[in-house]
Amino acid sequence: MKVVILAGGMGSRISEESVLKPKPMIEIGDMPILLHIMNWYSHFGFNDFIIACGYKGYMIKEYFSNYYLHNSDITFDFSAQNEITVHSNIAQPWKVTLVDTGLNTMTGGRIKRIQKYVGNEQFMLTYGDGLSDLDINKLLEFHNKHKKFITLTAVLQPGRFGILNIDENSDILSFTEKGQDDGGWINGGFMVCEPKIFDYIEGDLTYFEREPLENLARDRQLAAYKHNGFWQCMDMQRDKIFLEQIWVSGNAPWKVK
Repeated sequence: MKVVILAGGMGSRISEESVLKPKPMIEIGDMPILLHIMNWYSHFGFNDFIIACGYKGYMIKEYFSNYYLHNSDITFDFSAQNEITVHSNIAQPWKVTLVDTGLNTMTGGRIKRIQKYVGNEQFMLTYGDGLSDLDINKLLEFHNKHKKFITLTAVLQPGRFGILNIDENSDILSFTEKGQDDGGWINGGFMVCEPKIFDYIEGDLTYFEREPLENLARDRQLAAYKHNGFWQCMDMQRDKIFLEQIWVSGNAPWKVK
């Protein structure tokens, strides 16, 4: 199953870092947050990634084109016809497709643009700035049991984000973007999607978190998998510092053993 990661936004709320690089390439510890996310999916056996690029997307392409250079010890022997030797070669079982989805395209538009790479198949979808200790296999099992067009991971977080109204059957009855109430269930990303969701997206200017999710909730095609474990997005500089501190402590919940 393919894993789509939205990695094209400008990250204006963390401009201290994003002025230099796209937000998914901001490092937590010794590697970009994007790789933390990919490592977590890979831990559960999901290794086919589609990265929806936009702002400074060339930097993501450069990183993967020189992946071994960034992650291995290298010897450059200029006395032997510029011979390059890669030491401690790190092999990942990944297939990575990098898609330019436009500089000013909104989240829904980015998803629409990767449709041809997904095809008529079920797929995973998440944001390029959120980390969790979510059990991906249990999420997929829940999705297949409830048979909705989308299952998103609902997490409890004070109210900077859209609020979900969830009934006893785990159906999402309504989706309200940027609610002001504290303590509600919010969209934590880490979604499982059916290809029917593409029908809910009009074009580049569509915010996925507005009409598509609101209409899916209206049609009772949006389910919530409630996750009570660790979840944290890197929305602002303070979030980056918080995640960095957890990683340096050696006890990061999302660290793959």
